[in-house]
Amino acid sequence: MDDKIAAGLLLKYFPGLSAKQVEEFGRLKELYSSWNEKINVISRKDIEHLFLHHVLHSLSIAKIVSFVPGTQIIDVGTGGGFPGIPLAILFPESEFLLVDSVGKKITVVNEVANALGLSNVTAIKSRAEDVDATCDFVVSRAVASINDLCNWTKHLIKPGGKNALRNGWLFLKGGDLKSEIREANREAMTFDISRFFDEDFFMTKQVVFIEE
Repeated sequence: MDDKIAAGLLLKYFPGLSAKQVEEFGRLKELYSSWNEKINVISRKDIEHLFLHHVLHSLSIAKIVSFVPGTQIIDVGTGGGFPGIPLAILFPESEFLLVDSVGKKITVVNEVANALGLSNVTAIKSRAEDVDATCDFVVSRAVASINDLCNWTKHLIKPGGKNALRNGWLFLKGGDLKSEIREANREAMTFDISRFFDEDFFMTKQVVFIEE
């Protein structure tokens, strides 16, 4: 996607961005393209669709809840930093812990965060079950079933909440989720991303919210 088109889409859906945020989002393509040549964290053919398939997809969570300052978020199975890095740019006053069990992916996350000067991002190599931290929300993008993700991370989420949504899980998922939600045996709210973004890519994509 052309950089000007990407910037236009970003401002279409998030018109309140500061010049600094626009500049940070604008650097993601160059940073990920460079690192992807050394450490493959995004499929080679998908790097051209980085903004639509990864950045904007990550930001769909912001259409469900706008994190208030001081909110703590843990991104489990972050891979190359999604959804954590885009959300950290959008919410500079919230704190993000990005977790992945693959060390080379965490290397990329740290390098990208450092290059952008994202002081609200920490990235660690760990399994979700072994993370010793607490947060308001766990976010994740299709790295495992809802049931597994909830079981692996239920120790991370603090009770209560200070946002419009109570503390809990926010998952980026796609397709028919009925059986997956049934297996998790938890009350879930689903939001069609196509309600917020017009592009065909989002037609089958959803955000799932589960309260702690």
